[in-house]
Amino acid sequence: MSTQNFSYNFTTSKSPEEIFNFLMDPKSWWIGLHNEIIIGNSGKLNDEFTFSAANGVHNSVQKLVELIPNEKITWEVVDSNLTFLKTRNEWTGTKISFEILKEEQEIKILFRHEGLTPEFECYNGCSSAWTQYLENLDRKLNSQRLF
Repeated sequence: MSTQNFSYNFTTSKSPEEIFNFLMDPKSWWIGLHNEIIIGNSGKLNDEFTFSAANGVHNSVQKLVELIPNEKITWEVVDSNLTFLKTRNEWTGTKISFEILKEEQEIKILFRHEGLTPEFECYNGCSSAWTQYLENLDRKLNSQRLF
């Protein structure tokens, strides 16, 4: 049985502060592909936001559970209803995180969805969607201006 969590990484020349501030607002990066609606906050520990996509096909609630300024952000999925799955709450209890690491000339961003493993029914579709969102995020972070 595999325990390989979905992960993705890329680099940027933006500062850790710029990256961190951008990532703290999911409305700035977790949108633009599937008619997403994000309601709530993600500014301080225990804040929660809801994410809905594809006209309600995917619904989840994320709670900010770890916050290390300019280094790491982790949300726990505290509720999920993925209507296209047999087990609709498959994401509940998983964690979504970003780590910001300084390298020699650039900053490396490590994304991980801990608990999203190949055993999940949605792994192929969800990892494909994450890849699209993260490729968009990569483009945004490597553009001239974030805000």
